[in-house]
Amino acid sequence: MAKKDPVTIKKYANRRLYNTGTSTYVTLEDLASMVKAGDDFLVYDAKTGDDITRSVLTQIIFEQENKDGQNLLPVSFLRQLIRFYGDSMQLLVPRYLELSIDTLSREQDKLRNQLSSALGVNPLVAPFEQHIRRNMDLFEKAFAMFSPFARREDGEPVTDVKPAGDTPVPVPAAAPAAGDLDELKTQLAAMQKKIDSLSRK
Repeated sequence: MAKKDPVTIKKYANRRLYNTGTSTYVTLEDLASMVKAGDDFLVYDAKTGDDITRSVLTQIIFEQENKDGQNLLPVSFLRQLIRFYGDSMQLLVPRYLELSIDTLSREQDKLRNQLSSALGVNPLVAPFEQHIRRNMDLFEKAFAMFSPFARREDGEPVTDVKPAGDTPVPVPAAAPAAGDLDELKTQLAAMQKKIDSLSRK
């Protein structure tokens, strides 16, 4: 079965959202229902034609988080996420979050079955802890492979990172020069391939 093309949603200056597929105006709640049903859509500014899908999805999350009993994002997570903006590790965060949520999505049926069949207090704790440990191990390996961006808590460069064995790996103290940008891009691409490989294990 061929995958359907994303539905086009237009957002007008009066903030109204128009579904071109159904020729009707929709709300953020309607778009949230579409996401839950697996229906993809792209949102464009009706005047400029700019793709504003990301900001609209963020608005949907904001609306959901403000509903009683709907909170998914812990305060500590939100604070840490804000800290990553503008940081050198920002390059790695989107890919890590994608891997993490993809893994959780693939295992959600298994987790539901464990919830329904397990006995005792909080049967989801163990599966989620395993999921978190697996993802943190993956993230730490990614950090080690991309050691030029490693940092201590005080903000200074790490001088000895141990990615796999016991041999320290020296890390340059200075930020890469502009001439090394291509090399860094190559390293980043190699690191992303390695992350993909690790995630499939």
